[in-house]
Amino acid sequence: MTNNTGRLVDGKLQPPTRQLAMVFDLNKCIACNTCTIACKTQWTRDEGMDYMWWTITNTLPGKGTPKDWEESGGGFISGNKMRPGHMPTKEDFGAAWEFNYDEVFQGGKGNKVHLKPKGNPQWGPNWDEDQGGGEYPNSYFFYLPRLCNHCNHPACVEACPRKAIEKREEDGVVLINEKRCKGYRFCMEACPYKRIFFNFEKDVSQKCIFCYPRLEQGVAPACARQCPGRMRHVGYLDDENSSVYKLVKKWKVALPLHGEFGTGPNVYYIPPMAPPRTGADGNPDYSKPRIPPEYLEGLFGPRVNEVLNTLETEMQKRRDGKESEIMRTLIVYKWPQDIFPSFSKEPADLVPVKGVKK
Repeated sequence: MTNNTGRLVDGKLQPPTRQLAMVFDLNKCIACNTCTIACKTQWTRDEGMDYMWWTITNTLPGKGTPKDWEESGGGFISGNKMRPGHMPTKEDFGAAWEFNYDEVFQGGKGNKVHLKPKGNPQWGPNWDEDQGGGEYPNSYFFYLPRLCNHCNHPACVEACPRKAIEKREEDGVVLINEKRCKGYRFCMEACPYKRIFFNFEKDVSQKCIFCYPRLEQGVAPACARQCPGRMRHVGYLDDENSSVYKLVKKWKVALPLHGEFGTGPNVYYIPPMAPPRTGADGNPDYSKPRIPPEYLEGLFGPRVNEVLNTLETEMQKRRDGKESEIMRTLIVYKWPQDIFPSFSKEPADLVPVKGVKK
């Protein structure tokens, strides 16, 4: 952890010099969870981290990870007033299951037994995968990747009495100083996105660090670098040449998740589009969208319908043989230059630094 943290002036966290952000194009996510495994193998292999998924992709509609996180409170109301929050349990996140490996592989029972979890687990990451909402033939679902939002107004920072959570001045990344953390877990209650985990072996809170050791060497975060769908854009919000700036600031087609939580998240989403509904006669029914607008508004705010109309207009331009800079940006023809130009260095080309993972 570096010492260049966000400045406190009169008890208030000052904005960083620059702010890193991500944009996820939900129309390209296939829930392969390559991002999840890339992060897992990079950062969460130590003791007490077996149940941690710093980034994960869930099905919506769904209860998510941890279970029912959207109803778990946290964040702010009326500006700076903190909203009471619920602290998720290890079971809410989906504690890592144990399986009957010995019985299957060494029990001498042949094909009479098969692998199954020990006990009776009631929840796990992606427990309700692909269930979605609606009714046949007009059911619907889409995938939502999530990680720490590295917020402008992080509730976790204000909730920590130890001042163990800091926002880096140079890039806005929010980090937990594990040497200062005493495991009070107020940060877990305060975070409305429930993206902070507790290490029961080390008695400290842990979370996504935006792969800052990679960023400092010009390499994109592991989740973005490994994404086969090219749907994770990474860049500074003030870099007018980055796709992040264009999608968030210029074209305004990338929206925050649950902006009403009041934390100013720096992870944005291109909202999902869907095929038309199926009418009673089996033909496309364009009278109303397949995904209920009110559901998307509950996630991304009232501007989501405006954004979907913009995306449809830009797609129609391409169908008509016209150019669309928005569509060209979202398609990502040149990888990695078009998606994270400031962090396009190959991880394999890095010179290893003692104590720092690639």
